[in-house]
Amino acid sequence: MAEYWREVYNKAQYENRHRFDPDFEWTADEEKKLIRKIDIRIVLLAWVMFCSLDLNRRNINRAISDNLLPELNMTTNDFNYGQTIFLTSFLAAELPSGLISKRLGADRWIPALIICWSIVSGCQAWMATKTHYYVMRCLLGLAMGGFIPDVVLWLTYFYKSNELPKRLAFFWTALSTCNILGSFIAAGVLQMRGVAGYSGWQWLFLIEAALTLTIGLFSVGLMPAGPCQTSGWLRGAKGWFTEREEYIMFLFAIQLLVISWVSEKVKERSIISSLSNIWILPWLIALVVVPASTSAWVRYVLLSGLLSYPYCHAILVSWNARNSNSVRTRAVSAALYNMFVQAGNIIATNIYRDDDKPLYRRGNKILLAITVYNIFQFYLVKLFYIWRNKVREQQWNAMSKEEQEDYVRSTTDEGMKRLDFRFAH
Repeated sequence: MAEYWREVYNKAQYENRHRFDPDFEWTADEEKKLIRKIDIRIVLLAWVMFCSLDLNRRNINRAISDNLLPELNMTTNDFNYGQTIFLTSFLAAELPSGLISKRLGADRWIPALIICWSIVSGCQAWMATKTHYYVMRCLLGLAMGGFIPDVVLWLTYFYKSNELPKRLAFFWTALSTCNILGSFIAAGVLQMRGVAGYSGWQWLFLIEAALTLTIGLFSVGLMPAGPCQTSGWLRGAKGWFTEREEYIMFLFAIQLLVISWVSEKVKERSIISSLSNIWILPWLIALVVVPASTSAWVRYVLLSGLLSYPYCHAILVSWNARNSNSVRTRAVSAALYNMFVQAGNIIATNIYRDDDKPLYRRGNKILLAITVYNIFQFYLVKLFYIWRNKVREQQWNAMSKEEQEDYVRSTTDEGMKRLDFRFAH
């Protein structure tokens, strides 16, 4: 069996295949030490890079509190149109960016993206018209679109299936961290209105762009191409990992099947993922039916309850990767997944409109309908995967033991098309 898999990986196109040795052995302590080293050098770097994206992505929301809209002669609807342009561009860049990253290498492409969006974000300081705003949002979306699927795929090179979900959970904490950090930065920077003749929102774009540009420049030298390619001018001539550590890392990372820690514990994805929408449902119903005379404090409590929903995004990313079952499929499915996420954001940006103020009854009813649809969709998807697995199980059991062994050795089916593969649900 070892010789069979040795031959399989010798023929593979995986960049680190030279470290594959089915006879290699290591201790649990060696693995734990290696994981700690990867956490510090890989996950922390990915987290900082994600912070640089979210800081520049959301600073427009803080800039409007400093009279950006009136100074550019814009309305709320104009602002929403610009956000739609940003999200559409973000979506359009996902798949092409993934293909370019695979071609050039994530270690080259991702730092280039960070540098590009930092420059574009800084240029927003000189916006003077609505047209300038639209152009800047388009360019920013194109620069940012491919980052998330590219960096998530890059992380899968370093971890095995039961380790990556916790790291992804930490990775996504960049969103809440940047929300807090960005608010503090904006609170101080927006007070600089009038310094050198610039508005506060102009200083905000310039200062945050400078911060993230620094991150981009450092990531050029800090980001390794893969587990076995860590030497570099900032990482040292010998790299981050010894030859033995590279063998260990490759052997526990070849699965590349990312599954969420919570859902993996109970072997459940659909039901757990639906909890977000189940949580949101009663709060939205309350916002739709409460009378207009309801106290602002009551509405505040309802909104706080709604926004405290359990975040299932990491589970969905893991589920998507788990059911892809191959590096090639995973690269495409990760991009498609994020494209649909951005499509949802485009719709969300235009749900609350000026003519629906101040209670946004129509917008809340639309969200309520979407929430109900989502809950049903999760359970329908679960039933679909149960049916698909049952059909495959029947086909597999209809084969003799010898036929099954011959299929495993000689089949040309790949990824989710394999008869011995079962969809997670």
